Amino acid sequence: MGTFCFCSSMTSNFNVPQVLPPSDPKLVVNGGSTLSGHVIVSGSKNSALPILAATLCCSGSSNLKNVPYLSDTRTMASILESLGAQVMSFGGDMVVNTDGIVSVEPDSSDVGKLRGGFFVIGPLLARFGEACVGLPGGCDIGARPVDLYIHGLRALGATVELRDGKVQAHVSNGKDLIGASFRLGYPSVGATETLMMAACMAEGKTVISNAAQEPEIIDLAGFLTNCGAVVEGAGTDTLYITGRRKLYGSEYSIMPDRIEVGTYMLAAAITRSCISISPVAHITLTCLADKLSGAGCKILQLSDDTLELSAVPWTIGDDLRGFSVKTNPFPGFPTDLQPLTMALLSTCKGVSVIEESVFENRMSHVTELQKFGAKIQVCGSRATVSGKGKASPLRGSQVNATDLRGGMSLVLAGLAAEGITEISGISHVDRGYESLEMKLQGLGANVIRTTTTTFPV
Repeated sequence: MGTFCFCSSMTSNFNVPQVLPPSDPKLVVNGGSTLSGHVIVSGSKNSALPILAATLCCSGSSNLKNVPYLSDTRTMASILESLGAQVMSFGGDMVVNTDGIVSVEPDSSDVGKLRGGFFVIGPLLARFGEACVGLPGGCDIGARPVDLYIHGLRALGATVELRDGKVQAHVSNGKDLIGASFRLGYPSVGATETLMMAACMAEGKTVISNAAQEPEIIDLAGFLTNCGAVVEGAGTDTLYITGRRKLYGSEYSIMPDRIEVGTYMLAAAITRSCISISPVAHITLTCLADKLSGAGCKILQLSDDTLELSAVPWTIGDDLRGFSVKTNPFPGFPTDLQPLTMALLSTCKGVSVIEESVFENRMSHVTELQKFGAKIQVCGSRATVSGKGKASPLRGSQVNATDLRGGMSLVLAGLAAEGITEISGISHVDRGYESLEMKLQGLGANVIRTTTTTFPV
C-alpha cells in the first residue's frame, strides 16, 4: 500500500403519506411562552444521508429504519432513483434496492441541492468502476472543497478529473480500487465517509488517518459492517478497512439526531423552561451539556436515553450566565449548534465570545439576530455577544433564514422574544428538522406555518 499525505483548507418516487410544505412557507411565532412536556427527536439527518449513499455499495435491498422525513432525505432518495435504484418509504422506514442501477451519473440538479449528494461518488466508483457527479450544494456557510475527496480517491487508484462542473472518476486499472494508507489534511466528516465507503470495496487494506471522529461516522460504519464490510477504528482518528468485493443489503436503524437534541436543549434554555428529551445518546453532547450546566441550567438523566433540562427561574437563581465557545470537530463544540447557541447567549447575562473555526462564513445569522435587539459584534470568525438577561428580552421581528442552522437560531430567538416574529426562508430549516412546528406546539409554543403574514388571534 502506498502512503500519501494531503492538505486542504477548512472546510421520485418517495411515497410518504404526509402533506409537503407549501411553497415559500414562513413560520410565525408568538413568543414568550414557557415550554413544557416531552419531545421525541427524529433520526439523524447527518447519518441518514451517507447511509443512504452507502446502499449503493450493496447488492439487494437495504431496509433503513428511523429515517427522518426531511427535504434533504427526499432529495437523496431522488438522487438514488436517478441512478436506477428503487426507493420505497413506509413511515420512518425506507427500503432501497440498488440491483437496477443503470447509470453512474446522478441528476446534477439534485446533487446541487445538498452537500450529501456528493457522497455517492465513493460507492459508485467502488462498485461500478466509474462515476460522474456534479459539484455539491447545500448551505452557503463557507468553502467546503472536494479536494480531500479527490485526493483520497486517487490514493485508492482512481483517475479523477474535474470537467464542466462535474467530477469524473474511473478505476485506473480497469478492475478494482486498491487499498492504500493516507492522511487527511483536515478531519472532514464528508470526506471520511465517502472514502470509507470506497475503501470497503477496494482490494486489500486501507488506513485513513486524521479521520473524522463524529458519532455519525460510527453509525455509517455500523451499517457497512452489517452489510459485510470490515471497518475498525470508527470514532477514533484512524480507520482500518479491509475491502470486500461484494456487500449485501441489510436492516439498520439510524441513530437519533444529536443536533436536534441540542436544539431542544437550547430551546428550553432560551425560554427558561423545563422539558424532557429522548432518545439521547448522552456522550455525543457532552460539550453542550457542560456549557449549559455552567451557565446555570439543571440537566438530569431521567433514564438511559432520556434527559431533562430545566432553566426555569426558580432553579437557575438570578439568571443564566453567558459563556464562551469555540467550534471544533468532534469531540469539540459542534459547529451546527453555534448559531443556536448565539441566540441563547443574547438572552444571558454578561459578555460571551463565540469563535467559529470550522466554516468561515457561518455568521450570516448575526444580522438577523440583531433585528431582535441582540447585541452582537463580529470581527472575522469571532463574535462578541453582550447579553442583558431576561430582564431585557428580545423583541419580535421579521427575519429571513438563509441557511439551516442559522434559520433555526431565528426560531429560537422568536420563541424567547416579546411579540410576534415572522421567519421567511423556512425551507432551509426544513432540510434538518422533521415536524418542527408540531413538536414545538406539543411543548406549548405558539407557532404556525403559513404563507401569509397574519398571525391568528
